[in-house]
Order: sequence, then C-alpha cells, then structure tokens
Amino acid sequence: MGKDIIQEVISLEEKKTIVVLEGDQTGQELLEESLRVLDPEVIGFEVKLKHFDLSLENRRKTKNEVVYEAARAMKEAGYGLKAATITPEEKGDVGSPNAILRKEIDGKVIVRTGRRIPGVRPVAGAFAPISVIRMAVGDAYGAKEWREGEGINEVSYRTEAIDRKTCRAVAEYAFRHAKRTRAKVFGGPKYTVSPIYEGMLKEEMDAVSKRYPEVTYEPQLIDATYALLLNNTGDSLVIPALNRDGDCLSDMVLQLFGSIAGAESILMSFDEDFNPHVVMAEAPHGTAPTLFGKNLANPMAMILASASLLSHLNTEQAPVASRAIYEAIIETVKEGIRTADLGGSATTSEFTNEVIQKVQTKLEVWNNLQM
Repeated sequence: MGKDIIQEVISLEEKKTIVVLEGDQTGQELLEESLRVLDPEVIGFEVKLKHFDLSLENRRKTKNEVVYEAARAMKEAGYGLKAATITPEEKGDVGSPNAILRKEIDGKVIVRTGRRIPGVRPVAGAFAPISVIRMAVGDAYGAKEWREGEGINEVSYRTEAIDRKTCRAVAEYAFRHAKRTRAKVFGGPKYTVSPIYEGMLKEEMDAVSKRYPEVTYEPQLIDATYALLLNNTGDSLVIPALNRDGDCLSDMVLQLFGSIAGAESILMSFDEDFNPHVVMAEAPHGTAPTLFGKNLANPMAMILASASLLSHLNTEQAPVASRAIYEAIIETVKEGIRTADLGGSATTSEFTNEVIQKVQTKLEVWNNLQM
C-alpha cells in the first residue's frame, strides 16, 4: 500500500497529537533529529505536533508558565516528547521543568529499559533487556528535611512518604509490562527492614502477582537485587522500585549494557483502571553542552524515545512504525554506522539518515507483503 493511500484512510479525527517539549543545547538538536524520523514521509502517516519552548531562556522569561502550559497540553493530548533541558543550580531560579511536569500530569511511574547495543560490550554478562519501573513521585524526593542540635551532637532528620495508589501503579504496570515483553518481575524494596513504609510496595506487588499468574514473579530485597543483577545472564527482567531505589538502579542498569545510548525514559500517569493516561518520552541523558553545534552527539536514545511513544498511540499504523524504528536503529549500529561515543565516525545527521532509510524500506516491504 502506498503512502498516499495510507494517508487517505486516516481521517483528521484519527490523527494523534504529540506535544513536543523543546529543550536546550544538544538536547534540542537531538529532539530535532527524532522529529525527522516522525515525518509522515518516513513513518507513512501523520501525527500532529504541538510545540512548546522549554528552553532555559523561555522558562525564565515566562517564569515557568510555559511549563504549565505544556503540561496542560499533554493532559489533553495524552502524549509528549521532551528534549533534555538545563536545570539551573542557583536557588530561586526556575528549577527543573521535570518536577513541574511530573506533578501537573500526576505522573506515577518512570520506565527505563536497558538493552544490548551491537558492538558494545556489556558489563557482567547482561544480555536480555532489563526494565526498571520506578516511582515518579514521593519517597526521598520532596521530603521535608531539618537539623537539630549543634556541633558533634547535631542530628539531621527527613520525613518521607509514599502512597498506596502510586505503589499500585508501579506494581500493576510492572506486571503488565512483563506480560507484554515476556519478562520476569524481579526485585523489590527492603521490606524486611521497613515493613510499614517499604512494605507497602511489596504488598501491592504480591497482590498484583495473583492477578497475573502467567507472569514469573521473583521478589528480592533491593540489596540482593543489585548483587544478583551482576550475575544475570539471560532473563528479561522487570524491576519495580521505590523512587530513590529506582533512580539509582536505573542508572546502574543502563550502564550494565555499556552505554545509556540504547535506552529511553518514559513518564506515565494513569486513569482509575491503571491504564496509561499521559505518556511522556525523553532520552535519559542531559544537554551535553560540549557537543553542542558539532553534529557529533548520539541521537539514538532520543529516536528510541519517539519509537517508544509511537508504541503507545492507539492507532493501527503507530505500533508498526515503532517496531520499524527500533529495528532500524539496532541494524544501523550493527552495520557499524555509529557515532563517536560508540566507537564510530558517523555524525549525528548521518546516523539519523541511515535510520530513516531503513525505516522507509521496512515499512514499504511490510506493506507490500500485506497486499
């Protein structure tokens, strides 16, 4: 089926809107590369793009109002694609847009998946994909902190909180993701030391496991999880985690595969039945100021973010295009077309060009085979 015919069968009402959250420095450049892949001439159908400028300059200019506007647009559209942004360190400045976005869309879960990159040596024999399903709110982040006493007797305190709804969202999505990817739910919180606080997530994991008996469930304490990951060789794993644990764990998991280039980061909010309500995809890396303007940065993670977002669009064409992008990226790297961080000599745009060519070829072949 040709591209013209494909586009004709999609009505304006069926087109999905993706809210594009523009960023800073290399983050913005890589976002633009991912948008090249989402062009209708590449994926065979049109998505509407609604842009918001979340650069540090514009966040300061609008006193973060643009971030709130972007969040409202994502709640309406259901989908967002975000570039890396600068978070200023000065107290009283605009701060992190991510914190605002998470709160405004009621984000509950962050998903990061480590996977093999051809030609990149993994650490400790990590081969099968590992997804960390992390709380997006609460726990150590946003906790109230204070100190009492003086000198050697000074004591620091911190109040932390998690809620059952967030625990249930983490557990429910972990098992659904494991079922979809044929993986094992593995790991968990330190519930033996903290049966009331951390035990809440373990309670939800146990309860959800009964609703998904077809999913292999192997709960572990968080410290054992770290140790056992170093010996993992073949199983695809899905690891539910508290906010602080998941933050640390996801960083380690991505590096187990030798590079964070092969991973995307997904922020999700859910409806009352724990189905994804808002999905925002981004790359896990920062703005890489030293690479800004040099056409050398690796666009792989940002393109993977766009592919992951497509997999959530409720249309017939989007999941097919998502798979084509995933395959095209892996094949491009396997054929030796890599940016400098992966030991290659390809520029940013050259890598994207190759991915685009492969996506177009795949979709054309698949469409012809269906006729």
